[in-house]
Amino acid sequence: MGQIAAIYCRVSTGDQDCQRQERDLLALAGKAGYTIAGIWKETASGSKSDRQQRQKILNLAQARKIDLVLVTELTRWSRSTLDLFHTLNDLQSWGVGLIAQTGLQFDLSTPQGKLIATLMSGFAEFERDLLRERVRSGIQAAQARGVIFGRRPGQRIKSEKLTPKVLALIAEGCSYRQIGRQLDLSKNTVMAIVKREREKLKVC
Repeated sequence: MGQIAAIYCRVSTGDQDCQRQERDLLALAGKAGYTIAGIWKETASGSKSDRQQRQKILNLAQARKIDLVLVTELTRWSRSTLDLFHTLNDLQSWGVGLIAQTGLQFDLSTPQGKLIATLMSGFAEFERDLLRERVRSGIQAAQARGVIFGRRPGQRIKSEKLTPKVLALIAEGCSYRQIGRQLDLSKNTVMAIVKREREKLKVC
């Protein structure tokens, strides 16, 4: 009995279909002599993280019920370099390979696979840095437009209402933990109240 393969097909929009991918991957499996465990198809954009059909394949891989995953292109499987790197590592830890119709086969236990993993790790770190930079730039641009981040006055209704009592108990020498128990607040909430009030005094 040959290796057991799961076929994964994905399209980005509802007006597309997976017929070409399915046909090509069935031909690939037949030529290589793979036994088909099933065909999983879904419609999801490249950036969408919630892919239920792909997760079913990962669950099968984790349960050691398949040996390979077949895709037409790596972009059908992963939404980013970081995602590809993580899922490849997961598949490798379960002894499952990923084969793209383009001829790419990932086996991270080989020297070539380890080299690819190293390169991908660098690309993934670069991608993380780019994402962090975009987030920071977006926040700065929003702040320049007057957007306020974090909670505004009136959004901490309970803690703001109890602030006078907290300050009074602090003045009496009670600990944060004692105040929290007495007012049904967490110790961290009490600390946050005190910190906010002290910062107000500094501004004044």
